[in-house]
Amino acid sequence: MVGKILLDANFVIDLWKGNLAVQGLLAAAEQVYVPATVMGELYHGAEVSNRREAQMAEAEEFASGSNLLPCDLETARHYGAIKGTLQVRGRPIPDNDIWIAALAQQHDLTVATKDAHFREVDALPLLSW
Repeated sequence: MVGKILLDANFVIDLWKGNLAVQGLLAAAEQVYVPATVMGELYHGAEVSNRREAQMAEAEEFASGSNLLPCDLETARHYGAIKGTLQVRGRPIPDNDIWIAALAQQHDLTVATKDAHFREVDALPLLSW
């Protein structure tokens, strides 16, 4: 069992590609959540794709079966603390990923991602494949 996980966009994309490692992690997870930020990234990818309709349908289907986590005031507090720490260290990461990390900290979740820059965030449990 891999516990409660929060999916990064690269996890979802690998899932859609049929990655067996990702499928196994998903099956072993106690609970799975998707940040609203990640859904935004997936919708953006569909909008700029040459397969817009198919990818939009895939994103819609995925969203309808997912436990979506929105950002709120507490998320914003975590975001501010994370971004401030990274700025002081001179180790910035993309803003969307800070929102994902903030949700993970707020809800005590492990981020499922291939992005190494999440390691810059203190005390953030990560799951990779």
